[in-house]
Amino acid sequence: MSSPSNLFLRFRQTFAGRADSICLTTDRGRDIPFAEIDDVTARLARRLREHGVVPGDRVTVQVDKSPEALFLYLACLRAGAVYMPLNAGYTLDELDYFLGDAEPRVVVCSPSAAADITGLAAKVGCRSVLTLDADGGGSLTRGLAAVTADPAVVEAAADDVAAMLYTSGTTGRSKGALLTHRGLLSNAEVLTREWGFTAADVLVHALPIFHVHGLFVACGCAFLSGARILFHSGFDAGRVVADFARASVFMGVPTHYTRLLADPGLTRQATAGMRLFVSGSAPLQPDTFHDFHHRTGHVILERYGMTETGMNTSNPLSGERRVGTVGFALPGIELRIADDAGKPVPLGEVGVIEVRGPNLLKGYWRNPGKTREAFRGDGFFITGDLAEEDADGYIRIVGRVSDMIISGGYNVYPKEIETIIDDLEGVAESAVIGVPHPDFGEGVVAVVRPRQGHAPPTADDIAALLRGRLAAFKVPKKILFVDDLPRNAMGKVVKAELRKRYGTLFKS
Repeated sequence: MSSPSNLFLRFRQTFAGRADSICLTTDRGRDIPFAEIDDVTARLARRLREHGVVPGDRVTVQVDKSPEALFLYLACLRAGAVYMPLNAGYTLDELDYFLGDAEPRVVVCSPSAAADITGLAAKVGCRSVLTLDADGGGSLTRGLAAVTADPAVVEAAADDVAAMLYTSGTTGRSKGALLTHRGLLSNAEVLTREWGFTAADVLVHALPIFHVHGLFVACGCAFLSGARILFHSGFDAGRVVADFARASVFMGVPTHYTRLLADPGLTRQATAGMRLFVSGSAPLQPDTFHDFHHRTGHVILERYGMTETGMNTSNPLSGERRVGTVGFALPGIELRIADDAGKPVPLGEVGVIEVRGPNLLKGYWRNPGKTREAFRGDGFFITGDLAEEDADGYIRIVGRVSDMIISGGYNVYPKEIETIIDDLEGVAESAVIGVPHPDFGEGVVAVVRPRQGHAPPTADDIAALLRGRLAAFKVPKKILFVDDLPRNAMGKVVKAELRKRYGTLFKS
């Protein structure tokens, strides 16, 4: 069967074959069959059209996680609209920028934020602000049963934009990455095959759905395979562990795995029926990898992707899942580790990951300059992630170009230092940053989070260890201890916040 260009039509092929089967079960016990999803999304698509949405219009969504929020994404696909999810934690100042940049036709928000967001939306000429709460109520869904379901699905070209997600903006203003129907479908198809998804699978879904991981990866694999989703409104370790008894797959971020390990219910018996644990969105600490294997007998599969590309690499489903690596390039995706000119570096040397394939973004919204800068002339996308490839072909991420430190004229890769510090007993995690220094340009600083219940090493202990294993210019000039590290919604350490916090550390 050929794949339709509109992503929803491909999902619908699965839905039609399993109409009476349960697609989604909420953590409140609500069962939703595939047939209901097809019907509800048809009504939601009609409602969007009633509010003036035409193909190509942006629909901005900042709501709590709910099945209806997920169905709204599918309704946008049906209507040919561009789905634009936003982190529920964004402030009004941040929203003012996003709405001004995207100029959406419709904004959907939580009822409590409606008054403020209505004012922001009016500034850009958007008069349709609808509400959706965590229980699925609000003006978006009010009276929806009386809305005539429109079975039509907008015909979309493969290169048409299906979603726009804003990058994290660690090196400047966030940019809207334009993700196409082809890109999202190709990535979901590859992952479904590579991770062995079938209709017999049951996925524990505790991720947010405003992000690539929770929305396009987790839900995409389930929708294509017909797997059932156990849909959690948020992450609660005890409730997730309890669901493993009736599930087969879990996708999480490293923070989820550390919280699972803190739950006494996580045992080999509790996970006996599981076949796959996937981690991504942030680096997984080796201790977490090993502790999870020891407790459960399962080896976590780590993969690598980003907003602009979806998933690029994965450790194998069958074969060695090597700790500290993100595996190999996925089928259909070309990957090279290159120097500043785009030329591949020798094996084992650090360079920038560049990728080419059907998964890539179309470009950045209204930003042709940034789009040109992001692509090589031969079509490779410059990820900005620094990595090295080992002799067996496994890719190891060592940091971001934006995080690389130049101290005294020498390049310092934070991951190299963090790996040594994190291996110390008494250390839970570290983040190495560069901050302005009067003599060296940038001074290396290590920010360390001690492990609870263990005696942490002293700054002198850490410095002595590093001096024995690294060149002097890589040894941090300051080692600081903190109770916690700042993180984004996916658990990734926000080094920009640390650089801001400690930016005056070396000023006299």
